[in-house]
Amino acid sequence: MNECRDNNMDSLPLSWISDHIGFRGTIKNSASDFVVTEINMCGQLVSDVRADCGQDICSVECEQEKFHPSCSKRLKKQEKTMKIFSRLSNFDKSEDAKVVHSEVNQTVDSNLLESAADCPPLQVSETLEGSLDLLLGSSVAEALAKFALSAKECRPEEEALLSLGSFQEKSQRAAIHLAVRQKFPFLKTVTNSTEIQVRPDPQYSELCQLVSEEEADGFFCFLDSKDKSSKFMFQPDGNKEHRKAVHHFVSKYFGKLVESKSFSEQDGGGHRGAVVTVRFRDKVTSSKKRNANDCQAVQATYTAFTLCKVNMETLEAVACLASELGVVPSDFSYAGIKDKKAISSQTMVVKNVTINRLKAKQLSIQSKGLKVYNLRPTSQHLRIGQLKGNHFSIIIRNISKHQEDDPEASLIDRVFEAIEKVKEKGFVNYYGPQRFGLGQNVQADQIGLALLQEKLVKAVHLFFTPEEGNDPVNKAKRHFIHTEDAKGTLALMPEYKTRERLVLRALNRYGNNQEGCTRAWLSLPHSMRILYIHSYCSKVWNKAASFRLKTYDLKVVEGDLVVCDNLDWDLSHQNNPVHVVTAEDLELNIYSINQVVLPMPGNSIQYPCNKLALWYQEALAMDGLKACKFRIPALQLNIPGCYRRLLAQPQQLVFQWLEGKEVPFMKEDSGLVTVDSEQPQETRDSLSMSFSLNSSCYATVCLREIMKCGV
Repeated sequence: MNECRDNNMDSLPLSWISDHIGFRGTIKNSASDFVVTEINMCGQLVSDVRADCGQDICSVECEQEKFHPSCSKRLKKQEKTMKIFSRLSNFDKSEDAKVVHSEVNQTVDSNLLESAADCPPLQVSETLEGSLDLLLGSSVAEALAKFALSAKECRPEEEALLSLGSFQEKSQRAAIHLAVRQKFPFLKTVTNSTEIQVRPDPQYSELCQLVSEEEADGFFCFLDSKDKSSKFMFQPDGNKEHRKAVHHFVSKYFGKLVESKSFSEQDGGGHRGAVVTVRFRDKVTSSKKRNANDCQAVQATYTAFTLCKVNMETLEAVACLASELGVVPSDFSYAGIKDKKAISSQTMVVKNVTINRLKAKQLSIQSKGLKVYNLRPTSQHLRIGQLKGNHFSIIIRNISKHQEDDPEASLIDRVFEAIEKVKEKGFVNYYGPQRFGLGQNVQADQIGLALLQEKLVKAVHLFFTPEEGNDPVNKAKRHFIHTEDAKGTLALMPEYKTRERLVLRALNRYGNNQEGCTRAWLSLPHSMRILYIHSYCSKVWNKAASFRLKTYDLKVVEGDLVVCDNLDWDLSHQNNPVHVVTAEDLELNIYSINQVVLPMPGNSIQYPCNKLALWYQEALAMDGLKACKFRIPALQLNIPGCYRRLLAQPQQLVFQWLEGKEVPFMKEDSGLVTVDSEQPQETRDSLSMSFSLNSSCYATVCLREIMKCGV
């Protein structure tokens, strides 16, 4: 087992699993040299996901099928149905009922125009019929149409009921609820276990006693849209008592969701009347009890999109988006944090922001160096780890042999040998240096350790420890360390340093003592707080991996932890089962080194039953965590831990030798990448590589194995 010490990994001995020589080179000369594209749970590059694709349905189904990338025919039908729904949501149900959108929704949408061209308003009814046939089958859809026709003539007290059948998938049930309500607003759908039942909606019938059917249709479609940036207007009404009855109806059944007001208006004949206007409440009134209609109506709106960022941290990009959209950073969810010095594309989901509202901000967002595209509706937020992996396109410049290498050896042979060895054997699955804060005086794992020790004042001081240099950020940090003046530091700290400013505001308000520092850490979103803990646990894992390979090499030994099923198994969930290797297992040669996993410390994991068990105990004890429960109630943090494969392997690895060719440097401006004419063009040998890695695997670590400390 070969070892090397790398300054970027805190002098951690790195173990190699291949014996090739490697070569030298440089990466990340510019962000365009390192392109990262997320691979979603269905195995798609997120840059290829279309805006009209029901991506969340595919993701849920793939997750239920143990994340296999293939999707069933039923899913394709559901995707087609969701595509239809996204089109239908752009059409008003009535010419008389007015759904007036806010200024942000008036933005011209090219996708909307294309949808309208494909599905003109006169064909909306036929399209809905087709979607119901798709979801229910022609016989059930026909029975539903007959039931709807008879229900229009029935009084509400007649208990008519129709079962549409049982549907196991939640996403499929949601699609059916939406389709029935869009086609038949006067019907009510309810779920009983997995069965969907339809009955006449007494509230619709009651509203039809007050207004026309067209207005009732428009009002219920407005409620179903859940678009908080829109409002609904009934027809002008000069009868005060009648308006009062409409207000009472809205308040009685939907008062927790919407509010209504009357505004004066003149009709075409010059007569003054008033219009009852309904809009969604800014904040839902809390209540211990809610009826089924309220629960269905207040469901949050989620919009998924692809984010492309250049030379920017993921959390910094989230803060920028939140500022542009007027929401808080915690409203965004994502599957993972991407490299800073790179061009990266990943899926994000934002809560309570409509597609139109996000589309209206696209140009403004692009001016900040970000690009959002492939906007699409989705049903839920993303979870950390909810991705299959990442695809990397990398240029390694200034290729040369190591100084100690044989001068007679061929450089091209060295490169080809290194790549083939890693394709065959893989690499040690270390966490990369960006996990800890590359080149920083105080790294993220040190802050995480202080948090685990519940030394929150110390953690704040580590957080504000300045780096070398006299830029505005370091000036501000230096001012805080010398004076502990949170207010003065806040005035010096640049606006884009969102995390630092959140902490400083809390310190200014609550003080610099233990209580104030607790409030300061709580001011950060949960995903930011726990990032520091995970960084520390990652450092422990890296050291454990080196100890494991130094002690046992690449052999499976008794007491190792292994995964019991296929190698595509997702290890981000701590409840996945692991097996402790027994002497009998070794005799039968059941397991391979590719199935060995090591635990990330936490409160719900199992440690190996060999020399590693004592190693973990001693490592945590040396850091003062012997009695640590990996729970920090004061910061609302719970760290269950997880398992991580000891080895990783690149997939679809291809490369191109660029001998003496010009590889232009690129520059990034406002989210666009162009050739940088001011930089001298590269004429030395370079290497272009592309490959895919499973989630939480690091391309820099893979390159380190290929190049042997050359990164």
